[in-house]
Amino acid sequence: MKFLANMGFLFPGLAFPDRIRAAASAGFDGVEFHDEVQRHDLSAIADLLAETGLLVGGLNTRMGTTAGCAAIPDAQAEFLSDMRGAQSAAEAVDATAIHVLAGRGATDRRVYLENLRRALDLTDRQILIEPICREAIPDYHLNTLIDALDVQAALESDRVAIMFDWYHVVAEIGYHDACSALDRHRARIGHIQAASFPARNEPEALLVQQSLKAGFKMLGLEYRPTMSEKSALALIKGELEPRVS
Repeated sequence: MKFLANMGFLFPGLAFPDRIRAAASAGFDGVEFHDEVQRHDLSAIADLLAETGLLVGGLNTRMGTTAGCAAIPDAQAEFLSDMRGAQSAAEAVDATAIHVLAGRGATDRRVYLENLRRALDLTDRQILIEPICREAIPDYHLNTLIDALDVQAALESDRVAIMFDWYHVVAEIGYHDACSALDRHRARIGHIQAASFPARNEPEALLVQQSLKAGFKMLGLEYRPTMSEKSALALIKGELEPRVS
């Protein structure tokens, strides 16, 4: 399994470019971004990624104070600007997917679907949508996996997939049902992330093992560190190694 360091959560004490270097030094296979990369020199970040050999699993559209705006009425122009910015960044750093954030507050499903269809016209990358639990953002447009599945079904595009974050899904439906949902909806999930619930710290080994069992070969680690990221990654990899009897 390949492990991606989430640059929005890991190595929080470092400047953004130094986080990328630290991820390589810690043994990660790649990185995933929130929206930090759009605020930096794209060619310099691309050079740094080439230097370190790290792959990029994906990046977010601009987050801002509303956690995106794709589902917010009267924000279509802002959404289009955000989407074009994310596409330019994805091309520059060779990100495989773009996570389109829906937004919080007074949102509208029809607006969200219209903007996701526009996003499909603006990029050739995979588009990810992520349910974010009420524990994290109570008024986010997508709080549950069922919400995300409904949106994906309405779009009828194989380029729209769900980002399954263990922390968010477990918060809404519990660990047992999250495991069942992961297996049941495997074909509709494009990326998976892991963190423990409720503290959102290093993921338990079972989360990583369940992800691998479901057939995922890449895992984003998006958690709040309580130990060095290098030590945590070594522990996670150690749990996946076959036991010698």
